[in-house]
Amino acid sequence: MRVGSNPNKQVDQQPSPYKHQVIIPVYIPHEEDYFKDSLQILKICIESLLKTIHNKTFVSIVNNGSCETVTHYLNTLLEDKKIHELIHTHNIGKINAVFKGISGNNIELVTISDADVLFVSGWQAETLKIFSHLPRVGVIGLTPQFRTFNSHCGNIITDNLFSKRLKFIRVKNRDALVHFYDSIGWDRNYNQSYLEYGLGLQDKDLTCFVGSGHFVATYKRDMFEELYTFIGGKKAAGIGEIYIDSKSLEKDYWRVTTHDNFAYHMGNIYEAWMSEAEYMPVDNNNVPEGFKKGRRISSFHFFIKNKLVPKVLLNDKISRLFFRWKKLPKEMIKHYNSLKAVE
Repeated sequence: MRVGSNPNKQVDQQPSPYKHQVIIPVYIPHEEDYFKDSLQILKICIESLLKTIHNKTFVSIVNNGSCETVTHYLNTLLEDKKIHELIHTHNIGKINAVFKGISGNNIELVTISDADVLFVSGWQAETLKIFSHLPRVGVIGLTPQFRTFNSHCGNIITDNLFSKRLKFIRVKNRDALVHFYDSIGWDRNYNQSYLEYGLGLQDKDLTCFVGSGHFVATYKRDMFEELYTFIGGKKAAGIGEIYIDSKSLEKDYWRVTTHDNFAYHMGNIYEAWMSEAEYMPVDNNNVPEGFKKGRRISSFHFFIKNKLVPKVLLNDKISRLFFRWKKLPKEMIKHYNSLKAVE
């Protein structure tokens, strides 16, 4: 029997004091074989995050069916108030774990990160700088990668096609770029031109690369206003990435990556350098907010920008003209579409 009215029904939901949410799904089912170093790497990931974020950052961890030792560590983080939210679930896959972290919160910016990322000082400030300087940007990666302009970037290329700021720019941190591909198991027999130049946006105030990877990136939350409740099947991870990529394009948001490297991929094997990172103090006073939100694009304009233009502009022959127009060095143009090194 109920007597009276629940007083909480009359209480207004207060706006969140937080300006940025970080979501990290964690899946470490045991500490053997592939996962033998994973807890140690997770601890480095969390430590690097906590040392590089401002005090208006809300940290959400989704325990995606991890073993007892990992679960205890995560519970301790919450008990010690080092993180703000801990969601326990069975293994529902990375993308569904991310959905759980996003739902129930309404924080303007959302960083989605793998549990083997080492955050570098300044990543958050650089992200905020890009969002402030380029209102059309909706996704910002922290680790430059090869030819990211080839994927889900038709709109940013179309919108800047006749602008001088869209051009090939020099790679700023070659060593970090090499390190990333070493960390995912690539041989170094790739096109060496990719270590020199990438397509980017550059003006007197800001430089960034066109396109973004997936293992760590920051998103404007409004693109997730409508979410699937669940993505399943053997290919759920790939489908999830495509789904998130498409959400940004539906609102005509641009995808970019920081010019310098602001995150390292550690992988599943511990190496000494991971514990040698040094961190700078974080500025808690200069935290911009109120970024411009995108509007849903019509199906016609979506097709032109994200289907037709990339198909025409980035085919092998026409792309060479595009590369020349956008200032790729002449000696690189002929073979820039080839992933393998040219002998």
